[in-house]
Amino acid sequence: MYVLCKSVSWRDVPAERVGCSGITAWRRLRDWTEAGVWPRLHEVLLAELRKAGLLEMDDAAIDGSHVSALKGGLTPDLRRSTGADRAASTT
Repeated sequence: MYVLCKSVSWRDVPAERVGCSGITAWRRLRDWTEAGVWPRLHEVLLAELRKAGLLEMDDAAIDGSHVSALKGGLTPDLRRSTGADRAASTT
């Protein structure tokens, strides 16, 4: 969170502020990501919120950065315009 909020590099994270060097924090983040910690943590958090009656799905939103693009995303081919054609040149 420090790196995101302060817009600093991992090397610039003050160890006394976060409890370890920025490089160590980056390694832990990488290891936890590879181990699948974040999806499991998300599931546990949602289950706890549901159990406590605190999950309000009326306020839910989907962030596009977490949703797979249908059919592989954008096609490399140019798409034809659906707008009006240009007027013919009179010159």
